[in-house]
Amino acid sequence: MTAKKSIATDRRARIEQMRRAEQARERRNRLITIGVSGLVVAGLVGFGVYVLNEEARENERAKAPVRGEKIWDAKKLGQKHTEEPQKYSMKPPVGGNHSEVWMNCDRDVYAEEIPESNAVHSLEHGAVWVTYNDKAAAEDVKKLKDKVGKTSYSLMSPVKGQSGAIMLSAWGKQLTVDGADDPRVDEFFTKYVQGPQTPEPGASCMGGKTA
Repeated sequence: MTAKKSIATDRRARIEQMRRAEQARERRNRLITIGVSGLVVAGLVGFGVYVLNEEARENERAKAPVRGEKIWDAKKLGQKHTEEPQKYSMKPPVGGNHSEVWMNCDRDVYAEEIPESNAVHSLEHGAVWVTYNDKAAAEDVKKLKDKVGKTSYSLMSPVKGQSGAIMLSAWGKQLTVDGADDPRVDEFFTKYVQGPQTPEPGASCMGGKTA
């Protein structure tokens, strides 16, 4: 074999070797890309499943009642507007026929008892009504006044004849607690201020009765 042929043969061999090496690199890169893509897809699917599961759990928590609350069938509570005197089966009332005028419930704190029929109309608008009797500690009353004073669609007043020291009412819902620091107070507010129980969501809490 002449020197020229030998050089040409060696050159072709090197080129072929380089081509095979390049093809091997391309195969490795494709495998790596496929592997990475698979991991990304698996991660996205796993994250999506996690998000869906969290949403499902959150929905279940949202549907669950606050521990210890009493619930009335909203369909059985009257909802007519009337100026005739009303007698309610629970105290404070959580629904029923009521005055066509609501109590202002935009962070309103009342020092004296308020007409039940007007307060029920406030509940119809999605307000939470905080009430207390003379068994409630002064410190707890102050904390609740501060909370109501910062929360739209809420109101507060004393109700001497109620059974619990502190009670929270929404339309068809009621919770009794011993103190303002009970974590269920915040839970009740979060769940029922303009909550899903509201017969007239978005209705005003201003422009009603003030005393």
